[in-house]
Amino acid sequence: MTEPAVEPLRLPARAARALVLAAVFVCAACGLVYELALVALGSYLMGNSITQAAIVLSVMVFAMGIGSLAAKPLQSRPVVAFAVVEGALALVGGLSVLALYAAFAWLNVYVPVLVVVAFAVGALIGAEIPLLMTLLQRIRRQDAGSAVADLFAADYVGALIGGLAFPFFLLPLFGHIKGALLVGAVNAVAGIAVVLWLFRAQLERTARVLLWSGMAAVLAVLGGTYALAGGFEVSARQALYQDPIAFSVRTPYQEIVITRSVALSGRPDLRLFLNGDLQFSSIDEYRYHESLVHPALSGPPEGRGRVLVLGGGDGLALREILRYRDVRAVTLVELDPEMTDLARRYPELAELNGRAFDDPRVRLVNADAFGWLRAQRERFDAIVVDMPDPDDVPTAKLYSVEFYGLAKRALAPGGRMVVQSGSPFFAPKSFWCIDKTVRAAGLATTPYHVDVPSFGDWGYVLATASGSPPPLAVDGGVSGLRFLDGDVLRAAAVFGKDLRNRDVQVNTLVEPKLIDYQRQEWRDL
Repeated sequence: MTEPAVEPLRLPARAARALVLAAVFVCAACGLVYELALVALGSYLMGNSITQAAIVLSVMVFAMGIGSLAAKPLQSRPVVAFAVVEGALALVGGLSVLALYAAFAWLNVYVPVLVVVAFAVGALIGAEIPLLMTLLQRIRRQDAGSAVADLFAADYVGALIGGLAFPFFLLPLFGHIKGALLVGAVNAVAGIAVVLWLFRAQLERTARVLLWSGMAAVLAVLGGTYALAGGFEVSARQALYQDPIAFSVRTPYQEIVITRSVALSGRPDLRLFLNGDLQFSSIDEYRYHESLVHPALSGPPEGRGRVLVLGGGDGLALREILRYRDVRAVTLVELDPEMTDLARRYPELAELNGRAFDDPRVRLVNADAFGWLRAQRERFDAIVVDMPDPDDVPTAKLYSVEFYGLAKRALAPGGRMVVQSGSPFFAPKSFWCIDKTVRAAGLATTPYHVDVPSFGDWGYVLATASGSPPPLAVDGGVSGLRFLDGDVLRAAAVFGKDLRNRDVQVNTLVEPKLIDYQRQEWRDL
């Protein structure tokens, strides 16, 4: 495809420049959406959002430089080259999320594919600027500094709009896969159609036909994939889970999946996953939740009048707390309202938690636990911290010295706090890091562990601000426990020689050491 000698445009120069700058604006918005989509998908699938952002940003910026250099020889044919680059970018960027999800679900490969995709998208984005500069100069010769200022102003404003549109519009309404495909289609129309229409007189008829046909093919691929995206996502998600998926939803905070299977005995197994991590199995969750709640609520009735639950949006810890008639009020703080709504309305989950949220003693707060603790001044007789494992920065802050200091401030005199602390067998450094971090906040601790078949050996840290480590006991007045008693708790306080205290550092907001321990230990498995 060749370009004939430059011919006058059919639009006035001012209008033509405005149209090209509008294309720059839209393409910049699309480019930033691709970037954010890759970062967000990695955070959902792999956790550790900082690492995912670092990989995507560093690879894409490097690739943009390579793309800019690679575009230099194409400046002699800027119209054709820009149309081809935009078509390729629309196709690669639009399909990027789907390709990565497929690689993760069926090939169990993610980071190498992420690097390839980020490099391809970055190189194509980098090739845009030199070609757009050439097109602008073809419309009207302009001082280089002024031309660059106009171009980058449109580019940066477009990036702002794309950055805001992704979390507040595209992701909530369309999701990851469909959102990227939709942006790819917009990219193709803005990048190809506008330029080809504006500069059509500068192209031979064959070149125009081929480029318009290419754009139509790109739109057809993206449109067909959009139509099939729902079925693809269901299949890919199912490939990640052993049991049939009964419910799934992606919220602004996480992906929630419930699976359901039935054994030959007829006993159903309902499992909850958050971002792919198992939260409970209905077959043995009572072991986990009895061990979490009852040691913190043992003792005289006045030691459990007001209870605070941080996390625990499934309502299962709440169920155990409400066994005590002398519990007067329970405040549950859960970030994701979708999770607590699900615990109320999903029939099997509501049955499993005993419809705990309907108890008049319960007050539900949908808020970030860290920020909520900072703002409130109420005191509680017992605090139950039932958070997901700290495998990324947003969660690791809920296992920091600063967080436990806020929790200590919220404890009434003589009050107790319990923290779910992961596995002392599979992740011993993580477990003892949590224990040491709680102690660093000025609390005396008693670590303990029990066997939960779905998780393996699982640990907790019981803490108090009274000065001496709190004893492990279970209140004789509570009835209906299926697992926990005094003998179990006496054994729970004993750790084998291979599980005893490790030399670990404290986890803080500034130095989240716990993430490193988590990543290393679970990766080694």
